[in-house]
Amino acid sequence: MYSKEVQVTNQVGLYARTATFFIQKANEFKSTILVEKEERRVKANRLLSILSLGITKGTTIKLIDTGPDEEEAVSALTAVITSNYTE
Repeated sequence: MYSKEVQVTNQVGLYARTATFFIQKANEFKSTILVEKEERRVKANRLLSILSLGITKGTTIKLIDTGPDEEEAVSALTAVITSNYTE
């Protein structure tokens, strides 16, 4: 298991387009990836689950990954949520 805390720095957080892009990236990996915010965990490949967390700019989340490509997956997802990607 590999986990990392990340602060969301993109302008819109994880809403609509950015969440979809995040999920598409998560689906590229074989690992099971979870997103944790304030002790609530959801699967990283479920749009409604991600949106239900209400992740906005400045929010700190934890990415938790278990699987053969866990470090690579967390690194790629960290890049997505810290990018300046905007709608």
